[in-house]
Amino acid sequence: MDTTYFGKSFGVMVFRASGSGNLLWKFVKYETVALYLEGVKFLEGLGIAIQAIICDGRRGLFKSLSDYPIQMCQFHQAAIVRRYITSNPKNQAAIELKEITHLMSKTDKESFFGLLQDWFDRWGNYINQRITDPNTGKSRYAHRRLRSAYRSLDENKELLFTWYDHPDLNIPNTNNQLEGIFTDLKNKLRNHNGLSRKRKEKLINDYLSNVK
Repeated sequence: MDTTYFGKSFGVMVFRASGSGNLLWKFVKYETVALYLEGVKFLEGLGIAIQAIICDGRRGLFKSLSDYPIQMCQFHQAAIVRRYITSNPKNQAAIELKEITHLMSKTDKESFFGLLQDWFDRWGNYINQRITDPNTGKSRYAHRRLRSAYRSLDENKELLFTWYDHPDLNIPNTNNQLEGIFTDLKNKLRNHNGLSRKRKEKLINDYLSNVK
């Protein structure tokens, strides 16, 4: 499940069964945990058995869905790291962390955990360095963004490999199916510039009803 936006306060939240089509979608102003939970409960009310959920790292979502095997989308995790350290980091520690993040989707759980631990063994003291603001006297981490990138990977690492822990469920490791659908949908809307909100919603409904 995931949400994409077409403008300010105009998004669509989609719940998709991997490989077999869209089950539910709804137009939303904001992407919230409550709306995701509402969608999950609605599908269960229809008698749909939910074996696992692939989603992004929205705060509070994992805890709220802890009754299910949860796979955090590795694509979203990589995007979080990229936002912190950019796509072209100059710092050696950041360069190495970017390389490890790139390997996330190409390796197994034990190897990734080992790479992440090796990185921390080398750079842990570095990312925990603090500096003091001479004006306020308050201290802060000297490499806050790099530290945040590492902490995000470390705190989410178990959720990034749920697919590996449950081979019987054949869980995708990303939401790339939905990402591809969202990209194609936006391209189609771009070809129809000038549509009213109502007409856009109709086009989106028709598209999501028919895409496989």
